[in-house]
Amino acid sequence: MNVNYFKCPKYVTNSLFIKKALELNLSLEEFLMLVYFDNDYTSYLNMEELSKNIGLSSEKAYEVFTNMLTKKIIDVKTAKDIEGRLIERVSLDNFYTMIMEDEQKVLKEEKKTDIYAEFETEFARPITSMEYEIINAWLNHNYSEEMIIGALKEAVYNGVKNLRYIDKILFEWNKKGFKTMNDVNNHLKTREPKKEDSELFDYNWLDDED
Repeated sequence: MNVNYFKCPKYVTNSLFIKKALELNLSLEEFLMLVYFDNDYTSYLNMEELSKNIGLSSEKAYEVFTNMLTKKIIDVKTAKDIEGRLIERVSLDNFYTMIMEDEQKVLKEEKKTDIYAEFETEFARPITSMEYEIINAWLNHNYSEEMIIGALKEAVYNGVKNLRYIDKILFEWNKKGFKTMNDVNNHLKTREPKKEDSELFDYNWLDDED
């Protein structure tokens, strides 16, 4: 053995991959196998080659592989090679999906933080724990951030800085089937304006009737 032995191709991975592996409490052998398949883009299932490349006995490699199948971290899919023969490929789609779902949750939480900050800016004070829960409930009931902030701005424009008033506006908009602020503005265009410069915030939604 000489120094060139250590210059062979290295297996690499990214921080999100490692983070998820740690969250799942994977064993070292399971992690090594995941990294191997993550780098082996052909992903042909060859247990002999697998055990050799990650330094495990055939029995141990099979045991680890089976464990990850059971945990649904990896999957085996059948495909055809260029000669039309059926082959088995190892898929990490399940594991990648777990990572993406985690990232989507992080992005959603970041957006929630932004919307709470928006309320604090408009109210010129920190929101209470009760107000936090109400805003969170709106988000969980599929009111979009765009609509919530639109209702917030209208309430503030009308000098009403409380969530009960905002909730009533959201209720009216939802009842009319509005999904975006563009829907709200389009509705206003169909109504008889009260004055020439009538705009969104001049409209009394709580007295609006179809």
